[in-house]
Amino acid sequence: MSSIQLNVKEMTCGNCVTHVTDALRAVAGVKEVHVDLEKGKVSVKGDAESPALVAALNEAGYPSTVAHDGKATCCGGCH
Repeated sequence: MSSIQLNVKEMTCGNCVTHVTDALRAVAGVKEVHVDLEKGKVSVKGDAESPALVAALNEAGYPSTVAHDGKATCCGGCH
């Protein structure tokens, strides 16, 4: 099981946390989701691929990027 860190924009409240969590849990292979609203970070554990996670969040209205070593990078699915 791997862990993927995401930077998520436009999360402003507890409702956003619920929407982000639900969007990610709907992706095949996701086992666990932890949202840090204050920092705009999400940790996802499971076997899901990062492009699928980013796509699910973008579709839900929460622009996101994969974080590597604390820096945002493109997931590769947008090119």
